[in-house]
Amino acid sequence: MAPQNRLIRLVGLTAVPLTVAAALSPTLATPVILILAIVMLVAAGDAAAAIGIFGGLSMSAPHGARLTRDVEGQITLVAIDSRGRDLRLRAVLALPPEISCPQADIDFRLKPQGGPSSAYAVWTCRPARRGRFALETCWVETPSPLGLWAMRKALPVHGEICVYPNLGAERRSAAALFLNRGGYGVHAQRQVGQGRDFEKLRAYIPGDSYADIHWKATAKRGRPVTKIYQIERTQEVYVLIDSSRLSGRAIALPGAERGDGVEDLGGTTNMLERFVTASLVLAMAAHRQGDLLGLATFTTQVDRFLRARGGRGHFRACRDTLLNVQPSAVTPDFGELFSFVRTRIRRRALLIILTNLDDPIIAEQFAHHVRVVSRQHLVLVSSLKNPDVAPLFEREAASVEDIYAGLGGHLQWRRLRELEAALRRRGISFHQLDNETLSAQLISQYMAVKQRQLL
Repeated sequence: MAPQNRLIRLVGLTAVPLTVAAALSPTLATPVILILAIVMLVAAGDAAAAIGIFGGLSMSAPHGARLTRDVEGQITLVAIDSRGRDLRLRAVLALPPEISCPQADIDFRLKPQGGPSSAYAVWTCRPARRGRFALETCWVETPSPLGLWAMRKALPVHGEICVYPNLGAERRSAAALFLNRGGYGVHAQRQVGQGRDFEKLRAYIPGDSYADIHWKATAKRGRPVTKIYQIERTQEVYVLIDSSRLSGRAIALPGAERGDGVEDLGGTTNMLERFVTASLVLAMAAHRQGDLLGLATFTTQVDRFLRARGGRGHFRACRDTLLNVQPSAVTPDFGELFSFVRTRIRRRALLIILTNLDDPIIAEQFAHHVRVVSRQHLVLVSSLKNPDVAPLFEREAASVEDIYAGLGGHLQWRRLRELEAALRRRGISFHQLDNETLSAQLISQYMAVKQRQLL
């Protein structure tokens, strides 16, 4: 309960002049005391009448809030009064610090409707981080019957805010790859080869490879029979995202779409945020090509796993799975990851691993454990390129510190080249992708695999 301006003015217009009058004329002391007592009784009675004014009032989030990172959105709450009264309310929503709201309080009114009355309160806000946030409290204020007091109370909300990644900039960078022109991108490309999916059997024709002869059918029919294959139309693609400390490093934010549609450049994020955004854009591309996409996040173990499926419902499931993934301060265990993949993914699939292998010890562990799955699956390893890792004489040095920094970057660049060559000998592709075009490069690699029918 807080005093309102009306009460302050009432006290100022009565107590001050009457007290001065009683001081100047002692004969007026008794009437002044009576008048002041009446004012106090009126204020006390107004406060007593306001007790229980919030009875039957509740605040709730009808459908929750679904927002996009760095894009203005709205959070809507509904106020319901079971008594059907005429109430003027001022509400303040307790938002997490990751969500900024320029308008802290909102005034609205509940009007009688012959039953329970309701009204909507809408806050315009802008989230700065992806994730799932809880709405627990909403502070409401309403005046007393005479307007002398402001009654305040914290009402539970039990709502939730889901902030999804901003895919606007990523989709614009890969817009050409999404064009539907009868092929795998901007230009129509012809698929070659016979594929790996079995289609039917037919009689042997001179020139057929002996490797394609179905020996059991040949023995049963008494004449040579050849197996016919078809090009794979539906393939399984799994994106394995490293959510360990390696993905928690800060990196420049290439661009974010503001609420007015203007691209806002600048700012920083972490590698995991870029991996999550690129994975969702890749899921859109796989859906367009009719493939099945699966998802997994790992640290010291596989934390989340979605088996490869297709459809819009599965894309929403992938988006919800990655909604609350944050970097952990642990070192990834690639042995546990590849053991899990070997036991859970039986069919040959394309494994796209998003991690960072600039640590030589972790890179050695990765190269040792990846052999468990490299013979059964097609493995692509992608990491974000570090601008400081480059050959020694690629950039000019302005000072001695730049020379030492260039030497360190050159040694790290050489280790990564040696790792790339070692993985290539085992049939594993290792790529360092640009931060600005991460999604477009991932989609290009995926489409190149389909074009060459490497699965």
